[in-house]
Amino acid sequence: MKKGWESLKMTFAIYSRIPVFQVNWEQADQSYLMCFFPLIGSVIGAATLGVYQLGRYVLHQETGITAYACTVLLVLLPLWITGGIHMDGFMDTLDALGSCRPKEEKLEILKDVHTGAFAVLGCAGYLLLYTGIYSCLTWESVTLVSAGFILSRTLSGLSVVTFPMAREKGMLSSVAEKAKKRVVQRILLAVLLILCAGMVWLGKGAGILVILAAGITYWRYYRMCLRQFGGITGDLAGYFLQTCEIVMAGAAVLGSSIF
Repeated sequence: MKKGWESLKMTFAIYSRIPVFQVNWEQADQSYLMCFFPLIGSVIGAATLGVYQLGRYVLHQETGITAYACTVLLVLLPLWITGGIHMDGFMDTLDALGSCRPKEEKLEILKDVHTGAFAVLGCAGYLLLYTGIYSCLTWESVTLVSAGFILSRTLSGLSVVTFPMAREKGMLSSVAEKAKKRVVQRILLAVLLILCAGMVWLGKGAGILVILAAGITYWRYYRMCLRQFGGITGDLAGYFLQTCEIVMAGAAVLGSSIF
């Protein structure tokens, strides 16, 4: 139990900026680290629902705060909670993909601390598109978006214990190597099934559309990792998570307007 508690704290310490008590890194068991990863998504989802409801209340009070300001706050919220760790991987991956270099050189670009033009343009475009999508949110779609933060991390955790590694060294390789993959896979698959059932129950047709969008993104992510890099890295996992979340948000808004 104590090792599990330390692993939970380690997960939040690595993948979020949420304050946690001092982590005992020696006692923390990385075997089940990815099992706790979706919990960070639940925190982001709950915060998103709370801020959305608060924004609706503030707008009705005629305080002078605009809907655009509330939308920008919602867009930045996941970045604040995670510290931008996944956006960093997204930007590094854009630089690597934009280079059109061989696999080995792309992997070196992922490790480069410098930020290239593809990363800057991609990040700016991402945030602008996200803002546009979020400006169309309704209560029905924001509930699916909030659940999507859990879904993206569940799929990302599955990729860590399923996909081949592009490098033998690195934080993600260490997590994958120490993970009890069969057990983690079963736990995450159970979470995935329960989550998908809940999203269909909540959103009906829109929920199905969001799940399909996430599944297609996951499949394309797998193909990209193998073809472009020869496997998965931490940066590529961040790229997938950011891509999956914006695709699901778009699907939620579209689905809520159709169904």
